[in-house]
Amino acid sequence: MTIKEGDKLPEATFMTMTGEGPKPMTTDEVFKDKTVVLFAVPGAFTPTCSARHLPGFVDSAADLKAKGVDAIACLSVNDAFVMGAWGENAGTGEDVLMLADGNGDFTKKLGLAMDASKFGMGERSQRYAMLVKNGVVEKLNVEAPGEFRVSSAEHVLGQL
Repeated sequence: MTIKEGDKLPEATFMTMTGEGPKPMTTDEVFKDKTVVLFAVPGAFTPTCSARHLPGFVDSAADLKAKGVDAIACLSVNDAFVMGAWGENAGTGEDVLMLADGNGDFTKKLGLAMDASKFGMGERSQRYAMLVKNGVVEKLNVEAPGEFRVSSAEHVLGQL
């Protein structure tokens, strides 16, 4: 079953990169008592993800926060080392929290996994963006395969 608007996010543990190395972070730590924009990409350092998706949220961070967003998080089925390096390369700083869903557990619980085996990438996340308030999905924008429209920072800003 795919998550939908009005649903509570499933419990999961992500990994984030810190100066001391990978650190676990629970869904409660990311979403409890906060308004969060979570967007997911099929893969770190991939063309659309690196050229448009992540940079859009980095560039729009101040505008999103001005509209009441407490945090912006980027999720991918990659490991914490890759997500940390990608965030550093993209200049996310404190603006975008880079969440590694290394085994795709959270992605599977959401029902938003996709098979990217034909690209040599295995099981990955579909491209999406969601607005989450205190752990409950308020808006959910899942892209059609090969599309990049409804999960963009610009589209999410228009929904706030």
